[in-house]
Amino acid sequence: MRENPNVVEFAGMLKRMVFRMKVFGSLTVKKKLAPPGVLGPSLPVAAGLSKGGATLLLCVLLSFQGACVYQPEFLGRSEGRQPPRIRLSCYASTTIGTTYTDPNHLGLHGYKSRGSEKGGIVYTCKAGHIDIPHVRKAADWTAYFAEKTLQYLRKGKDEFTFKLYEPSEYFVRVTYPQNWERLPDAEKEQIMREISVRLAQYFAYIGCTWHEILTWFGYRPVLFYPEFPSAFSWEDTFSNLLGTHIAGMALRDTTREYDEAMTVAIYRELQKLGVQPRHTAIRASEEVRGKWFSGGFLFLVNMKGRNFDIGVDDGFVTPWLVPSLAECRGAQAESYPVPNLYFLADYEFSLKLEIEPREMERGKVLKIIYPDSGRRGNRIEPAIHFAAIMDYIRRDAEKIYGRDILIDRTGPLTESQSDVQQSHNAPLSPTHADTDMVKSPAVSKTGHNR
Repeated sequence: MRENPNVVEFAGMLKRMVFRMKVFGSLTVKKKLAPPGVLGPSLPVAAGLSKGGATLLLCVLLSFQGACVYQPEFLGRSEGRQPPRIRLSCYASTTIGTTYTDPNHLGLHGYKSRGSEKGGIVYTCKAGHIDIPHVRKAADWTAYFAEKTLQYLRKGKDEFTFKLYEPSEYFVRVTYPQNWERLPDAEKEQIMREISVRLAQYFAYIGCTWHEILTWFGYRPVLFYPEFPSAFSWEDTFSNLLGTHIAGMALRDTTREYDEAMTVAIYRELQKLGVQPRHTAIRASEEVRGKWFSGGFLFLVNMKGRNFDIGVDDGFVTPWLVPSLAECRGAQAESYPVPNLYFLADYEFSLKLEIEPREMERGKVLKIIYPDSGRRGNRIEPAIHFAAIMDYIRRDAEKIYGRDILIDRTGPLTESQSDVQQSHNAPLSPTHADTDMVKSPAVSKTGHNR
C-alpha cells in the first residue's frame, strides 16, 4: 500500500477515518441469527468483528501514517486463488438421476468443499424449477471473477484473460477514466470493488450462457456423456442468472463471510420466489411429462422444454412456470435482468469482452456470425454476436421439435400464446436493465420466442 502524501494534518486524518468507517463497515462486535422461517432453524452467523472489522481497525491505526485504503478480499485467501469446484447437476425431470431437495435444508454453501451443502431441484411459484447446483456454480464463478478483477484493477491492468471449465478463452480490454490517477485512493478502492462485482456478474453469466451454446452444438465436457439434452433446458438459464444475482448480494454483505452470506441469500431469495416443498417440485415435473420431456434415464431423456430466453430481446430472462399447479394458482413469472456493461459509463470506464472458442465445435458457431469463409474471424463478442447465435438455435430447435417449442410458457397458457412472435434481437445489454432490480409480475414480458 502506498503512502498518501495528502494526510498531513489531524483533521484530514479524522475525515478519512470517518469515510472509511462508512465504506468498510463497523467495528461493532456482532452475533446475529437469520430470521426464523427463512433458513428453517435459525442459522447462527459468525460472532466477533464484522466482516472487515479487523482490517478496518488496522486501517484506523495506519491512517495516522496515511497509508491504508485496503479492504478485505471477497473470498478467503485460499479460496481466491482457485476457481470454483465442479458441481454435478441434473434435469428438472422425474427421471433416473434427478434429485429433488428439501428447500429448507440446503445446508451451508461451500465454495471450497461440499460439507453439508445440498444440491438438486426445487420448484418456486414465480420462477418455476430451479437447479440449485447451477445457482451455486454461477454464484461461485461470480465471486471468483470479482476477486480476480479487483486484483487486476488494483494493478492498473488494461488487458487480462480468463477461462471457465471449457477450453474457450475470454479476452478483456479495459479503458480507465482520464482522471483515474488523480482520484483519492479510498475513492478508487470503492469504485473498483463495485465495478469488480458487477463485471464478475457479467463474466459469469456470459460464461454460463456460452456453455449452453456450446452444448447445443455438441460439445461434451466428458466424451462419453452427451450434454445436448441439457442445453437450454427450461430451468438452466434462469438458475444461472439467479446465481449471479445472489452472488452480488453475498459479495456486498459486509457482516458475513462469503459462504455464510451465500447460505442466507439463497434461502431468502427462494422464499421471495415462493419456493415449494419437495413433493410439489416432483409433481410439477410430472405435470409436464410428455410435453416438456420424455424418457426416463440420464442422457436418454428427450428434452423438448428449452428456454432460449437469455435476455437478447429486452435485457430480462423470464422463467418457465408449470401451468395449472394448484399451489401456485395465478402466479406470474418474475423476470430478472441480465448483467450488462452500461453501468461502466457512470464511472467513465469502458470494457470489451471477447471469447475465442477452442473447442472442436467452434467452426459451427463461427460460421453463423462470419458467413464469409474467406473473412472469418476467430473471436465472438457476446454483446454483439449472441443475438444472431440464439436466432440460429431457435430456428434449429423449431426444425427438431416443431413450432410449439417457441410458445411462451411464463404463466398460464392463453390462446394468444399460440401466435409465436419473432425475437427483436436487441443487444444483450440494454441500458434499462439494472442488475439490482427485478421486473414486477405486472410487466413481465410475454409472447417472446422460447
